[in-house]
Amino acid sequence: MSPVKASTMDGDLQKVFGNPIPELYEAAVGHDASPALARALELRSFLALTEEQVARVRDRVHADMDPDRDMGDLSADKLRFDAQWLEAALDARDGYRAALDELLRTMPPPEQRARPVRTAQLRAATASLPPSAAPAPQRAGAARARRP
Repeated sequence: MSPVKASTMDGDLQKVFGNPIPELYEAAVGHDASPALARALELRSFLALTEEQVARVRDRVHADMDPDRDMGDLSADKLRFDAQWLEAALDARDGYRAALDELLRTMPPPEQRARPVRTAQLRAATASLPPSAAPAPQRAGAARARRP
């Protein structure tokens, strides 16, 4: 999804994360990017695409209903299809907006967000053990224990 397309929630994202959208996309590809930022930008991309779909259908309906257009070109079936398409696109847009709004609303304020802590990988220390004593000989006539 292209970060270039604007969305109606870009201002909210910039306010919460403190950077312009292009910089947020750059930060999201880093190895220490927060999962919340990645999720927010994914939702933002879906929202921008859905808003573009809404605008296309709206523009198509406006063009079909242009007063200068020949009334013989009107098609009830085409308008019904566009209405269904618009309803689906609006539902998707509302869902993405709600999900993104919820994510932004539940995030801690910037001053409380902790950066991921890098921990050094622990390595087991290898120590030489003293040579063990020779195994004790089995007693004569003793039965060996069965192993499962």
